[in-house]
Amino acid sequence: MFTGLSAFPLTPLDDDRFDERAYAGLITRLAEAGVDSIGALGSTGSYAYLDRDERHRVARAAVRHANGTPVVVGIGALRTSHVRALAQDAQRAGASAVLLAPVSYQPLTEEDVFALYESVTAELSVPLVVYDNPGTTRFTFSTELYARIAALPSVAAIKIPPVPSDPVAARERVAAVRAAVPDHVSIGISGDSVAATGLNAGCQAWFSVVGGTLPATALPLVRAALSGDAEGAVAESERLRPLWEVFASHGSLRVSAAIAEHLGLVAPRCLPQPILGLPAAERERVARVVGELGLA
Repeated sequence: MFTGLSAFPLTPLDDDRFDERAYAGLITRLAEAGVDSIGALGSTGSYAYLDRDERHRVARAAVRHANGTPVVVGIGALRTSHVRALAQDAQRAGASAVLLAPVSYQPLTEEDVFALYESVTAELSVPLVVYDNPGTTRFTFSTELYARIAALPSVAAIKIPPVPSDPVAARERVAAVRAAVPDHVSIGISGDSVAATGLNAGCQAWFSVVGGTLPATALPLVRAALSGDAEGAVAESERLRPLWEVFASHGSLRVSAAIAEHLGLVAPRCLPQPILGLPAAERERVARVVGELGLA
C-alpha cells in the first residue's frame, strides 16, 4: 500500500454539493487502471473545504468504488479533537490508512505537531501517513521531527515535499530522511514534476496529483523507476514537461480540475468556491496540452 502509485483524485462538486456519481467514476477509473492505492481527501480532494458529514460520505464512496484497492483517507483539521473524530469516521468507512497534515490558522511549533500525532495515533487501528505539505500548511517538518513522529505507533509512511531537482542533492535528502526513520516507515514523494527524481533517489511511493485524474499517464513513470529503469522514469517525466509547466503556472488543483472537466469526468466548475478554477484562455491551454501529449 505504501509503495508504487498512490493516486489522489479530485472531490468534485456540482452546484456546491458533493457529486458522488462523478466521484464514483473517478475512483472506478483509478481502480481499473491498477494504481497501488487511492488517496481520498488529500489536498487535491479539497478536504479542508468540506464539513465532517461531506468527508464521511466521500470516504465511504471511495472505499465502496475502489474494488479492493487500498484507500488512504485524509483526516487533517484545525483541532485535534476534530482530527480524532475524522479518524474514527475514516476507519468506520473502511479506510486502509489515514493521511494527516498539521492544519492550522495560528503557526504551529514542533511540540504542537508532535502532540497532534501522538494523540491521534494513540487511538488508531489503521496505519497513518504523515503528510508534510509546507506549501499549504506553512509548517515545515525538521528531520528530527520526522524521527520522533515515525517512532509513534501506527506511523507507516511519510509523504515528503518535493526533493531538489539535482539528482545528487535529491539522493542526499532522501538518504537523510531514510537514516532518521525506522525501516518499516515508507518514504513517498509528492510534487509531480520531481516524482522521477524522488523515486530514483530512493523514495518508495509517489503520492500523485496527476495520477488521480490520469492514472495511465502516471503509471509508466512509477513502474519504470521502481523497476530500476531510472532513465525511463526521467524520460517519462520529460515527456510530461508541458503539463508540469502548466502546474507550475496555476497550481495542480486548478489544472487537474480543468483536465477532468475537459474530459467530461466531472461537471463544469467542480471546485469548492471561492476557488473559481482557470479562466477560459488557460482552460484552452490545458486542453491543448492534453491533446498534444495524448493524455485523453
